[in-house]
Amino acid sequence: MIPALLPEVPLNVRMMVPPIAFRRAIDQELALYFQNHRTAAFNRAIAKMCRYYNVRRPRVYWYEYLDWGKTAGKTYEDGRIHLVHPENWKRGRVYNSERMWVQAIYHEMGHYLFWTDAERKADAFTRRMVHGLRRTERRTRTSSRIRSSGVGRTVASNTASRTVAVVRSRIRARQRRKRKLAGGARKARRS
Repeated sequence: MIPALLPEVPLNVRMMVPPIAFRRAIDQELALYFQNHRTAAFNRAIAKMCRYYNVRRPRVYWYEYLDWGKTAGKTYEDGRIHLVHPENWKRGRVYNSERMWVQAIYHEMGHYLFWTDAERKADAFTRRMVHGLRRTERRTRTSSRIRSSGVGRTVASNTASRTVAVVRSRIRARQRRKRKLAGGARKARRS
């Protein structure tokens, strides 16, 4: 199954994922392999992941298609992983993007690492590996443009400050209502 198309899985499973810098390096190696088909890049990515988790490197076998093109990869109990090669992934698929292929690799590695309750944990592992990786160029340009204009805030801090401003305005409105009620009670006492 392709993880991005699955319904949201609760992430209350305790699992360790590599630090963000480590995940970015793994992600870049997998993307490089998808683009250039150099085996060394794929081997480095899998080796980094296995080194982090202190497990043996799985035996990976490449195929043109699995299950008549329905499956992106399969993990077996003996540690074999069957994957669709990127050259074949690119043609004849509805979901043929690089991101989907990389997420399929994460999903199968999730099966390899967390064999018990494998499907749910593999989905959670995929989401956690991908979380925080995508820094779109548009956001980077926007935040640098804001900094250069002298405002000094990024898009994220603007959102946070808007949230704080809304909370503060609600608190002020509540205080005004209390004062108004208290003022009405004072007038009633005076007369």
